[in-house]
Amino acid sequence: MPQHSLPISLIAQALGVDEHALQALMAQRDNAQGDSTLVGLTVAEAARRLGVGRTKLYEYISSGEIASVKIGRLRRIPTEAVGEFLARRMRPGAGRPKAADFGTAA
Repeated sequence: MPQHSLPISLIAQALGVDEHALQALMAQRDNAQGDSTLVGLTVAEAARRLGVGRTKLYEYISSGEIASVKIGRLRRIPTEAVGEFLARRMRPGAGRPKAADFGTAA
């Protein structure tokens, strides 16, 4: 299965954080305990990686914006789906909130 990865600078820009701070955080996480072979993330893990809450991630799942799979009673997010989601949101015009999203009259 091919690896899809985004440049760190694009990820930092999408998240609105400093690129060097993101690199430092990633280096810190690389040293932390964890299973880097996971192919399916829990909703909480995927939400944490995206920097959103679980409820928002469930909205993305329900709308089909981010891929997920149900395994028995468990919901899992493929790890590559997180990167693909961010890549789609980086496209011009994608992910722009509508006026109604802010409670204003449309």
